[in-house]
Amino acid sequence: MASFSQGGRERRSARENNSLGVASKPVKESGSNFLASISVIDADGFRPNVGIILCGSAGRVLWAKRIGQQAWQFPQGGINPGETPEQALYRELYEELGLEPDHVQILGVTDNWLRYRLPRRYVRRGRNPTCVGQKQKWFALRLLATEDQVRFDRCGRPEFDGWRWVDYWHPLKEVVTFKREVYRLALRELSGVIDQNAPTAPVSVSAATA
Repeated sequence: MASFSQGGRERRSARENNSLGVASKPVKESGSNFLASISVIDADGFRPNVGIILCGSAGRVLWAKRIGQQAWQFPQGGINPGETPEQALYRELYEELGLEPDHVQILGVTDNWLRYRLPRRYVRRGRNPTCVGQKQKWFALRLLATEDQVRFDRCGRPEFDGWRWVDYWHPLKEVVTFKREVYRLALRELSGVIDQNAPTAPVSVSAATA
């Protein structure tokens, strides 16, 4: 897991230079592997994506409600061609939660891509390439701004219409089944950077096959 401890000035400078990469070092020393353009769908049918775990106090995390539904999830979104995962993170953060880069601090990011497959009923056949699921880089962030900065009117098609703070491991109980194992892996890997008082991971949370 990569962790981040740079100050605000370093974050702003890195963003202005478009040199924000994802590596197992602070952002200012980011490696070149993640600076390359990323294809929309890879050879195995997975679309690159970023997931966002935004934490407040005492290890609680932001849990968002999908617009017009009783479905809850962490914010997430696809990585566009030419974007690094971190650039996609900041774009999605603004589009989905209305937050600017200076409103958050990056605490860490998962080392590897975490993948989930879509249930068959969601796979759109007849397309080339066919997207069979998502491969994700998960970021742990700390909210530096006040809660009233979280808003859903920054883009024309909002993803969410509500949010709440929940305990760190709560999402494993509520997320849709086919995403559960990825959530478990991301939460477990990033738990060390969220809060020293975060509770211990559940003993067993398994993902059902879709």
